[in-house]
Amino acid sequence: MALYDQHLHSRFSVDSDTDPVENARQALSLGLAGLSITDHLDTHPTEWPICRYDYDGIAAAVAGLREQFGDRLFIGHGIEVCYQPEQMSRILPFVESHRFDIVLLSVHWFGGRALHVREHWDGLDAAAGTRAYLEAVLSAARFVLELKRQGRKPFDVLGHLDLVKRYTVRYFNTFEVRSQREIIDEILRTCLEAELVPEVNLSSLRQSLPEPMPADWVIRRYAELGGEAMTLGSDAHSPEHVGAHFKEGAAMLREGGIRRLAVFKDRCREDVDL
Repeated sequence: MALYDQHLHSRFSVDSDTDPVENARQALSLGLAGLSITDHLDTHPTEWPICRYDYDGIAAAVAGLREQFGDRLFIGHGIEVCYQPEQMSRILPFVESHRFDIVLLSVHWFGGRALHVREHWDGLDAAAGTRAYLEAVLSAARFVLELKRQGRKPFDVLGHLDLVKRYTVRYFNTFEVRSQREIIDEILRTCLEAELVPEVNLSSLRQSLPEPMPADWVIRRYAELGGEAMTLGSDAHSPEHVGAHFKEGAAMLREGGIRRLAVFKDRCREDVDL
């Protein structure tokens, strides 16, 4: 079974100190078939000064890793784009004018609020915040669908669909996503139409939650709606987390009716049997 970790970070992200070679060594030690380095592109005005994306630096690091590891391990050059509707006039030209293997679109802000800033939750409880966040995710998926209708496909994967639950646990000691089944259904349907592959992000299993993002019931629902493949991501910011819980994640995909892993190389999707 060939497994690929297609969401992880390195020292080219502001929140990681990891040398990319350490990520590759960890992936190789675990028997992974490949990894993609998806460092952050965060363009919100409050974050851009410290989150500038060093394309040339990452490209050089990936080239060096490919030379070092040869055909033992696929090394992908990816990017994780933070969905910022007001910044798309900057984001889209950048993504479309550079070469990547995989482009993730993730939602970290909703309604002018950052998930990771506690003060931005003032006036919200867990339920209201969860609903508002998922509405932002749906907006992101609809944006990608509209781009597809225009003949454009700058994004491949929707990252950690229900990331909000990691923060409601942190701030309110609770999470509840099942009550939002209707909007999650709409997100999944839109992803299918937009050819935007949902990721199963396993980072929550090593943190504060008993389930990945999204959970097994969402995986099953995606399969019921016609989804055939998803991606797996560790969201590692340090090398020991690369590939963490991947066997568990692959089993969850199979049990949920997803039989293949969507793997992106040079922006082309290859489905690998699980």
